[in-house]
Parts: sequence; structure tokens; C-alpha cells
Amino acid sequence: MMRNALRACSRPEPWRRGPVLTALALLLGLLLLSHAAIPDFAGLGSLVENVLPWFGVLIPALLAAALWRRSLAAVTALLLPAVAWTTLFGGLLPDKSHPGGDLTVATHNVGAADPVPTARTLAAAGADILALEELTPQATPLYEKTLAPRYPHHAVLGTVGLWSEFPLSGTRTIDVMNYGPLAATRSAAAKLPENRALHTTVTTPDGPLAVYVAHLGSVRLMPRTGFWTASRDIGAAALTKAVTADPGPRVLLLADLNGTWDDRAFDGLRAHLDSAQRTSGTGFGFTWPATFPVARIDQILYRGMKAGRSWTLPATGSDHLPVAATLTW
Repeated sequence: MMRNALRACSRPEPWRRGPVLTALALLLGLLLLSHAAIPDFAGLGSLVENVLPWFGVLIPALLAAALWRRSLAAVTALLLPAVAWTTLFGGLLPDKSHPGGDLTVATHNVGAADPVPTARTLAAAGADILALEELTPQATPLYEKTLAPRYPHHAVLGTVGLWSEFPLSGTRTIDVMNYGPLAATRSAAAKLPENRALHTTVTTPDGPLAVYVAHLGSVRLMPRTGFWTASRDIGAAALTKAVTADPGPRVLLLADLNGTWDDRAFDGLRAHLDSAQRTSGTGFGFTWPATFPVARIDQILYRGMKAGRSWTLPATGSDHLPVAATLTW
């Protein structure tokens, strides 16, 4: 049998079969390795990076086709995307959690979820600090009333809020909608509420913690302009500036970034913050849409601490899943 296999491999026919499959396998590998070099024309680069893990499903599909076609060239070429995908995302699959933790935090884009049961579910999760995004004037009083017994301190500015077991001070708005020259690129037809981010200092028993809560602008697939990310990118630049300038030794960002951690829009944030999901989670931790999550756009990011565990909480009626993490001082 071994002799027959070697004889089959030495024949030219299996290496000549499936040239299209071979080319597709090589292109897939190059895309995974060089996604940062894809031009962001019409948002193409950003779009690719937001769905980058899902390109992995093409590998077994191409392998099946290559085996059916009996193409040794295509099977060999598939080693490139397989190694590239494993290098990029293989480290996310194992459980990286550690026991213990000084602080438990959670964040949730509540959207259109029913405020009272959602607040009760989140309060029962045991977070010491809880951030909410996409609050409305109608829902905010219900969240405040329901969460008050669990969290004696809170601050709401616009559509974002923070609830805490510990005192808050110096709460202020972070303008993530009109930052610098990028603001001119925002479409007048896509005006969003101005107060979508805040900064506050949480006085924990172990010392002060600078906390940012943010809900960046949405991204959209537009018929004429492609993947529209202007509002999101403005907010990412504003958050990067704020985090970079923050003098505190410990910084926490709880946010709906409307983009995954691989998106080039967050290059600046990646240089200054770590992702709790990447360092202490299991799997990809997808959060959106809640019914069948395909992307991790809700993030717990930190500096000056260590993440012990990161996980998603049960669905609440929002189109996002809540996320939580434990942090060690």
C-alpha cells in the first residue's frame, strides 16, 4: 500500500489537477497573512478584518474539494492557510482562565431589552462594576431604580452609564463623535447622540481605577460607499487619545466598539490596552447578534492589571450578549 501511495504521488497527474483550487488555497493563505495590507477602499480592509476568523471555514471546504478532485497540489497549498489561521486564532480556543480575582466587571449594550428583567439579570451576575450602553431616557430611570439596591453609586451621561459598588468621582463626557479632522468625514445623514462615552474614577479598596465606558458609532454596508465606518473610526481615534493621555496606572475600558479586536481601526487601542477575552477567555466569545453571534464587538479592555477570566452572560432580549471578566490588581 505504501509503495502504491508513493507511486501515485510520483506521477504528474495528481499535481496537475485542481489548479483553480490550488490558486484559491494560496490566495486564502495570503489573505490571512496579509490582511493588514488590504486597502481600506470602501471599507474593504475593515470589513475583511471583522470577519477574519470565519475565513477558516473555507479551509475544510477547499480540502474536501481537493480530495474529491484528487489534487495533491491543492492539498499541499492548503497548508498555508491552515498554518496562517492557526497562528492567528489557534491560541483563542483553549481555556485561558485563572482562579481568583480582585474585581469583577461587566458591560452590556442593552438596546431594546426590557429594562427591569435585564437589570435584575445583570445584578445577579455579581459584577462589582457594570457598564451599560444604548440607554434611552425612558429606560434609564428603570435601570437606576432596579440596580440601586446592588449598586449605591452610578453615573449616566447621554446613552452610557456606569454602576459601581465603589464611589465614583470626576465623571465627564468623552466626545467620540467630533474628534479632529475625521469628524468631517461623518455623513450628515448619520447624526448620532453626542454623549456616547464617559470617563470616571472608581475608588476601589485597592486604589483608584480610571474607567471609560463607550458606545462607538455603528458601521453599515452602504450601496454606494461600501462598508461605512466613519463614525466608528472617529470614536476609536478619540478613545485612543484619551487612553494614551490618561496618567493613571490602571485603566479599564468597557465598550461596544462596533468592531472586532482585529479591525485596523483599533490599532491604537491595541498598542495601549489588552483584551480580557484574548488573554483569559475561551474561544472567540462572540457577542453579536445575540441569536447567533458571529462577531465579538463588545469588549473589556484593560491596562495595569491582569485578567483572570472572561465570559459571556446569557441573552437578555438585547441584540448583544453581555460580557464579564475578573481582573487582578
